[in-house]
Amino acid sequence: MAEQAKILVVDDDPDITESLSLVLEGAGYDVEVANTPEDAVRKAEEWQPSLILLDVMMPDGTEGFHFVWKLRNEYDAPLSEVPIVILSAIHSTTRLRFYPDQTDGKYEPGEFLPVQGFIDKPVKPTALLRKVRDTLAADA
Repeated sequence: MAEQAKILVVDDDPDITESLSLVLEGAGYDVEVANTPEDAVRKAEEWQPSLILLDVMMPDGTEGFHFVWKLRNEYDAPLSEVPIVILSAIHSTTRLRFYPDQTDGKYEPGEFLPVQGFIDKPVKPTALLRKVRDTLAADA
C-alpha cells in the first residue's frame, strides 16, 4: 500500500484551515496545519510534507512569499523541493513576480514565484482536490 500523502496547510485563518483539512482528510490525505510562517517552517522540518498549501497574505503582509523564499533557498533537498501551491485571493493571472527587475543569482528577472500553482480563494473543494492530486502526481 502506498504511503498516505502529507499535506501541510499554512493559513492564519482557522476557519479556512479547518475547512481545507476536512476536505483533504475526507479524500484520504494526512493533514497538518500551521497558522504562521514560523510554525510552518518548524512543521515542514519535522514532518516532511509531500505538499504545502500556502496562503500569501497573513497578518504582517505577504509572509507567504517570504516563506517560499526561505524554503527554496535556505534548506537542502528534499525540503527545498517540496511542491507548494499558493492559496490566495490574488488571481493567478496577475503579473506578480518574485524579482521583476533584477536577478538574485538563482532566478532571472521576470521569473515567476517558484511554486507549482495557484488556487483562488474562496477555494472550491473539487478544484482543491484536483490541484493537489495533479501536483502530487507531477512530483512523483
